[in-house]
Amino acid sequence: MTSLFLVLIAAIVLICIWLNNVSMRIGIPTLLAFILLGIFVGNVGFIPIQLDSQDFARETCTIALIFIMFYGGFGTRWKAVKPVIREAGLLASAGVIATAALTGVFCHLVLGWSLAEGLLIGSVLGSTDAASVFSILRSKRMGLKNNIAPMLEAESGSNDPFAYMMTAVMIAVINGEASAGATVWMLFSQLVFGAGCGLLIAYGASWILQRFNFMTEGFDTLFIFAIAVASYAIPDLMGGNGYLSAYLVGIILGNEDFKGKKAIVGFFDGMTGLMQVLIFFILGLLARPSEMHLAILPALAIFAFMLLAARPLSVMGILAPFRKYKLSQQVFISFVGLRGAASIVFAIMAVTSCTGLNHDLFNIVFCLVLISLLFQGSLIPQAAKLLKVIDPKVNILKTFNDYTEDTDLEFGSIKLEESSPWTGKSIRELCLPAGLMIAMIIRRGKRVVPRGDTVLEAGDEVIFLSHAVNDIGASLIEKRVKPGSRRAGHSLKEYPGDGIVVMIIRDKETMIPTGDTVLHIGDRLVLYRPSALE
Repeated sequence: MTSLFLVLIAAIVLICIWLNNVSMRIGIPTLLAFILLGIFVGNVGFIPIQLDSQDFARETCTIALIFIMFYGGFGTRWKAVKPVIREAGLLASAGVIATAALTGVFCHLVLGWSLAEGLLIGSVLGSTDAASVFSILRSKRMGLKNNIAPMLEAESGSNDPFAYMMTAVMIAVINGEASAGATVWMLFSQLVFGAGCGLLIAYGASWILQRFNFMTEGFDTLFIFAIAVASYAIPDLMGGNGYLSAYLVGIILGNEDFKGKKAIVGFFDGMTGLMQVLIFFILGLLARPSEMHLAILPALAIFAFMLLAARPLSVMGILAPFRKYKLSQQVFISFVGLRGAASIVFAIMAVTSCTGLNHDLFNIVFCLVLISLLFQGSLIPQAAKLLKVIDPKVNILKTFNDYTEDTDLEFGSIKLEESSPWTGKSIRELCLPAGLMIAMIIRRGKRVVPRGDTVLEAGDEVIFLSHAVNDIGASLIEKRVKPGSRRAGHSLKEYPGDGIVVMIIRDKETMIPTGDTVLHIGDRLVLYRPSALE
């Protein structure tokens, strides 16, 4: 049984990878594919996996949201966000409150709900989903005018804590536990303890990262992992907003410079992707299509009101006074306010915490999120073109801390010897080709800033900058010179082999070879093998 379960997990992961490629190609949010896969596996698969415990789903999704919130801050490039931080902050706080209030009043006056239950679903749906929006913007390389992209990144990354806080308040109101004093204290503790703990944890972790030397590779990543967990758990135990704390810790650490940060970014990028898949897949397992027919009409009505009235009024009311955003840009910002995983997680929290709800909150929110991802998500590229907010000169990847993945420049170095043709010549005499620049010279352990009249000496390490090779099919492989090999004792030019030897590792020494380099038994050869040779 265990083996069958593991086979199912492996198959689901492989299907998710395939769905990711398909969704990126056709331009719909990747996570929509995962939630549909969960519905299929949980209801009509060959071996349906029934998930009936909303408590289990709530706890699992809460843990997953910690890493999503943390990396939402960690991946945000402060330099890009800083010019629009006021607008983003207001949209993430006042915008969420206004959207929730308008939605609650609509549910009360038009749909006939109680005001408290209407405000509860408005609070649950108050936040927007960053992952879905930016999976589309990044896959389509859609640069946006007027710093719209960083503003959307900051808003959608930071509005979940406010939606969570409002949801917690409305749950207390419905359960009759919210006196005026208790509500004020809840809001105070959520904000103060959440922000305060986040700042203390972030600066404490930063201090350790700058001064502590991790002796084992990878332990710095485990340290950040533990910090992410603690950033939620500690303020939550104190009655603070753990999601706000996790976001603040992420954005502070993500914009610090420390050793091993590149590997940590890669780890959390993969971890966050896994958590997003986990949330949507679990929510798909939890869904029961046979029970959703009664939720479709109210979900459509609420979605239409939020799309056409609640979200636009909130966005325009906040951005209009700044007078720096055209009406078309405000409309686009309003349109891309997709609802996502956090809304469904908050709905589960409300359903499992509230007593006496009169409406099927979970299925209504679930249907609304599906409609939002499918309808709004698929139309984002068209909306951007129609509203003329695309700027081809803007690189969307520069909104994120991992934007360097798009650069085509790389550093390299060479060590000069007495016989080198560069030795004894000034830099201006080298006649370097276009696209190659000497960035620095390391001479006897000291850095030398290169100038045109700088004369190169034997022993210099020349650091140069050049364009990266864009050869998708190329690969680096490693081969060892074994006893009996025809290459042993001969130079490279005598037996060139099936690739270009770019490096030789001999004992603990790393060598850049020439054609006259003689190979020894035990040498490890690093070969560059272009796609044409494969």
